[in-house]
Amino acid sequence: MPTISVKRDLLFQALGRTYTDEEFDELCFEFGLELDEVTSEKDIISREQGDGKADGASEVVLYKIDVPANRYDLLCLEGLTRGLLVFKNRIEAPRYTRVGPLNGDMEKLVITEETAQVRPHAVAAVLRNITFTKDRYDSFIELQEKLHQNICRRRALVAIGTHDLDTISGPFSYTAQPPSEIKFKPLNQSKEYTAIELMDLYRTDSHLRHYLHIIEDKPVFPIIYDSNGIVLSMPPIINGDHSKITLNTRNVFIECTATDRTKAKIVLDTIVTMFSEYCEKPFTVEAAQVIYPNEDMYTYPEMGYRKEILSTDFINKRVGISETPDSLAKMLTRMHLTSKVIENGAQIEIEIPPTRADIIHPCDIVEDAAIAFGYNNIKMTIPKAYTVANQFPLNKLSELLRQDMAAGGFTEALTFALCSQDDIADKLSKDLAKTRAVHIANPKTAEFQVARTTLLSGLLKTVAANRKMPLPLKLFEISDVVLKDPSKDVGAKNERRLCALYYNKNPGFEVIHGLLDRIMQLLDLKPGTESGYYMQAAEDSTFFPGRCAEIFALGKSIGKLGVLHPDVITKFELTMPCSTLEIDIEPFL
Repeated sequence: MPTISVKRDLLFQALGRTYTDEEFDELCFEFGLELDEVTSEKDIISREQGDGKADGASEVVLYKIDVPANRYDLLCLEGLTRGLLVFKNRIEAPRYTRVGPLNGDMEKLVITEETAQVRPHAVAAVLRNITFTKDRYDSFIELQEKLHQNICRRRALVAIGTHDLDTISGPFSYTAQPPSEIKFKPLNQSKEYTAIELMDLYRTDSHLRHYLHIIEDKPVFPIIYDSNGIVLSMPPIINGDHSKITLNTRNVFIECTATDRTKAKIVLDTIVTMFSEYCEKPFTVEAAQVIYPNEDMYTYPEMGYRKEILSTDFINKRVGISETPDSLAKMLTRMHLTSKVIENGAQIEIEIPPTRADIIHPCDIVEDAAIAFGYNNIKMTIPKAYTVANQFPLNKLSELLRQDMAAGGFTEALTFALCSQDDIADKLSKDLAKTRAVHIANPKTAEFQVARTTLLSGLLKTVAANRKMPLPLKLFEISDVVLKDPSKDVGAKNERRLCALYYNKNPGFEVIHGLLDRIMQLLDLKPGTESGYYMQAAEDSTFFPGRCAEIFALGKSIGKLGVLHPDVITKFELTMPCSTLEIDIEPFL
């Protein structure tokens, strides 16, 4: 969940009253939020960097509030206070309006076909005659950063640019050029740089270096110019210094470039609805026109209102309450969903504002009704149909075996379900094509290329990471492996296995053999060929020749045990002999 920091006194001023910390914590809970921490800038620096670094830091009290990840309208002070005031029936939900320019034509943003190679979409709008204070300006910048980290997926999907409209002139051009042809003065810098120089400059920047990978390997970089050739921004990296916003800015041009147009529209709607409050005509936003290479024209922001109709029974049954239609409509209105009763009380018409992009399904509306009613106020009832819970048999068997493995002196390990191709093939002297491994289509790292087909490689890597521990090392793991299986609807299956490992100066085959006998004793299986278990010599490239046995139980092969081949031990950077056991435990259910 995103966390926002707001100044307590500024928050109380906006809410029109003061609260104790306990009262505000309760208010947040009622509204579906959580007051995570009461702190100050000085406390934060002192805790993270030491008392010496905190000298001179602000002692203004900050509230850190956890906000649901899909409530983009609550990521700033303006949206939070507006939501709380509507929730407490102190104000009515504002009506957001898109207007045309008073004089002249709409601002235009023209997209060229070159952008298709990097970020093909853009949206734009204007906040006209806005008034900034220091706190409002800080909140404006902070909201952009929160959106970048949240819905924008660290600028990969959407990048926001805000500009002082009075310093630039339209129409604006959104294009893409080779980095060597781009040159401008970036935000807060004293000279011009080419795009290539900028990438080198920001490679050590603690903030901007995280976004360079989005475009650095592209043949062209996205760039936005005004009609005079002045660079507004090079998304998603940096804005130009010429059009930067200050406290004296009166007209703000907002552009969002994107790989996902739907996300861009949500981001733009969120920004303009939150800060249009400070315009000369509150809650009005001046439209801008975006022209695509195929000459399709769109007007933004959309700021669309839509309506949903739900039955009162639908809401009551799913929340577990029995409220009247009027009461339900009032509760939803408190949640910024203006509602009214229609059809003689059988239906409720809910108007969803542009700030509530999180309302996708009727169940989202039901959730808001439950929040407004109060989760603590919902009466607990015994379900009409009930069952007696029982542990899944495979998990119960796994837990019982874990306890006895630990009692036998073995330490449990928990390793990754994904591993590299070498871990299950080359390092174990196996042919990858014969491992029945499920491959990851687009692995982000060489360490996680396939789903594991054996637990052994994970235990060997664990031993390698703990070589300095006292000998012997006795490890085990009971977990799933994943194997291709064409008979399954998903083409693969999980198989629960037990793997144990003994690592010492001598192989310790007798220890692993004794462990197998103990496991079979616990499973009530006696040595034998019919209904019991037995072993027979086997050849396996993972094990030392003549030191491997295949295990059979209940008439089928369940696994192998033996002394590992020296080549396998060496490939896992180990130096001593090792005996292992790996069996499938599902046949014993």
